[in-house]
Amino acid sequence: MSAPATTVAPNRVVQQQASAWELAQAIQNGQTTSLELVEDAYERIATMDGTIGAFLSLTKEKAIETASQVDADAKAGKPLKLLAGVPIALKDNMNMTGTKTTCASKILKGYVSPYNATVVEKLVANGLPVVGKTNLDEFAMGSSNENSAYGLVKNPVDIERVPGGSSGGSAAAVAAGMVSLSLGSDTGGSIRQPASLCGLVGVKPTYGSVSRFGLVAFASSLDQIGPFARTVTDAAALYQVIAGHDERDATSRADATPTLDIAALAAGGEDLKGLRVGVLQELDGISGDSKKALQPETIEAFHKGLDTLKALGATLTTVSLPSTQYSVPIYYILATAEASSNLGRYDGVRYGHRADAANLHPMYRATRAEGFGPEVKRRILLGTFCLSAGYYDAFYGKAQQARRLMTREFAETFAKVDVLVCPTSPCTAFKFGEKSSDPLAMYLSDIATIPANIAGVPAISVPCGVDALGLPIGLQITGPHLSEAQLFHVARAFEAATASRA
Repeated sequence: MSAPATTVAPNRVVQQQASAWELAQAIQNGQTTSLELVEDAYERIATMDGTIGAFLSLTKEKAIETASQVDADAKAGKPLKLLAGVPIALKDNMNMTGTKTTCASKILKGYVSPYNATVVEKLVANGLPVVGKTNLDEFAMGSSNENSAYGLVKNPVDIERVPGGSSGGSAAAVAAGMVSLSLGSDTGGSIRQPASLCGLVGVKPTYGSVSRFGLVAFASSLDQIGPFARTVTDAAALYQVIAGHDERDATSRADATPTLDIAALAAGGEDLKGLRVGVLQELDGISGDSKKALQPETIEAFHKGLDTLKALGATLTTVSLPSTQYSVPIYYILATAEASSNLGRYDGVRYGHRADAANLHPMYRATRAEGFGPEVKRRILLGTFCLSAGYYDAFYGKAQQARRLMTREFAETFAKVDVLVCPTSPCTAFKFGEKSSDPLAMYLSDIATIPANIAGVPAISVPCGVDALGLPIGLQITGPHLSEAQLFHVARAFEAATASRA
């Protein structure tokens, strides 16, 4: 049930033995070099990724170029930027100049990006070497990473099970120790759910706090880029690097520049006295439909997590957000409608795959039939139906009204409590094929994560236990808009109290 073993030079400070924060300090202090860490990352990828399948392409030349510059600066005694020199992986729906951006779809096979996403610009400016692009559910549509056109990603905890989705490759790369950090995108839980299933920390920031410029759109009003890491401190540091206002993104918030005290987070030792924690009734695992939806061991681990929060000084109160029971249908109307619009550009004319045909309309049909996989086609059809004449008001219009109601309920609840908690995923990692024949069962994998995307609020998943098979279970902590600093504080205290650091 463990990832394949690998060997590394004993005198090297390697990624699986230290946090990203510690690695960055080691580079600055001359205990290791960024080039050594990059070489170690590629050694582990070569040894392990044939089994795991986390990467779709590698960007070795660019990684070495960035690492060499960091090492030169460190040797010259220059102060390095936050996380400089620490290798990172990038979900393959984010553009990086001169590299393939496939979104794990046949329709973009061979496409090479002519520009950098804003998050990539920030990574490079801070000196983080991007070692490669990771596998995902096609166009980020899925909860298991079984929808990629280029093969499955396996969970490093148990390679017979899914890593979660859609950012399964990014999660698996960190969980396997191939890199210490990665970026994913989260539209309905695609960072937090894989983080839960792989035993990682995963963050969905406030909508608009991280630029979406250069992210290939799935559902534009829901998509958000965020970090995967093995520790809360590492996730917070990476969020600090990528967050901030961007004029090129019309949805970017002008007040989104974070000021986190990463050193204080790393030191830990703080309690949660005075913190008001709301336990979400709809997902507490004790009553109602959630009792049927949640795995018993998930309920047990969650309530042990609540005991930990109480022991740290937090006050727990049960709260109810009635609209969250409709979050899955709301999401699958809004997200598919936006996907139908966003994916209209893949027509065989401008870029990507083009089918041979006698004239234009047959070429359109053949290109999209050949290029898109079954799940993407399903969502395009559903979204097109929801936007069609006679059904727009009944479906899309109603979903938007329900979204406003849910957003208002979140705001009213956060006037009473500081954070909300619930399990991240209703179950631990399931076996390949277990849910792929039942789309509704698969969609319900995101029942706890979707509400934060609909309301645009930030949320973090942290490990909170394992089931009888040793499979990880995650605790989700959600806060009001731009409360990332508080979420990291709560998550770090919980992490320290439960010794959850991998």
